[in-house]
Amino acid sequence: MHLAYPAVLAVLLFCVGLYGVLARRNAILVLMSVELMLNAVNLNLVAFDVWLRDSLHAGQALTLFTITIAAAEIGLGLAIVLLVFRNRGSSDIDRLTGLADPHGPQAPDAPDDATPAAAADDEKAEATA
Repeated sequence: MHLAYPAVLAVLLFCVGLYGVLARRNAILVLMSVELMLNAVNLNLVAFDVWLRDSLHAGQALTLFTITIAAAEIGLGLAIVLLVFRNRGSSDIDRLTGLADPHGPQAPDAPDDATPAAAADDEKAEATA
């Protein structure tokens, strides 16, 4: 078996999935694109396992783990998308600002190590200088 055929197919699948993740705004289409990318990785794992004639079949074993993780990811992702669609009426990724922190990122007024004891030590150091 030539390794080039499944490798080229995997690259094409991965590129289509990457385009789908970057260009689409519908959450379900983004999840489908992630699945395409994972399937491209699975195809590469199996193709290289066959090409290297691995006696342990490590590529096929890793493919089973990847399929399991992909199934869990799509189950949780689809549940979240359906819940968001039910509450908002849209699964558009750009409109999901309600999931963000309503106050936005806040800069702290003082450094993290500024405790009252540290502030008192700083005042003593300034007074003696």
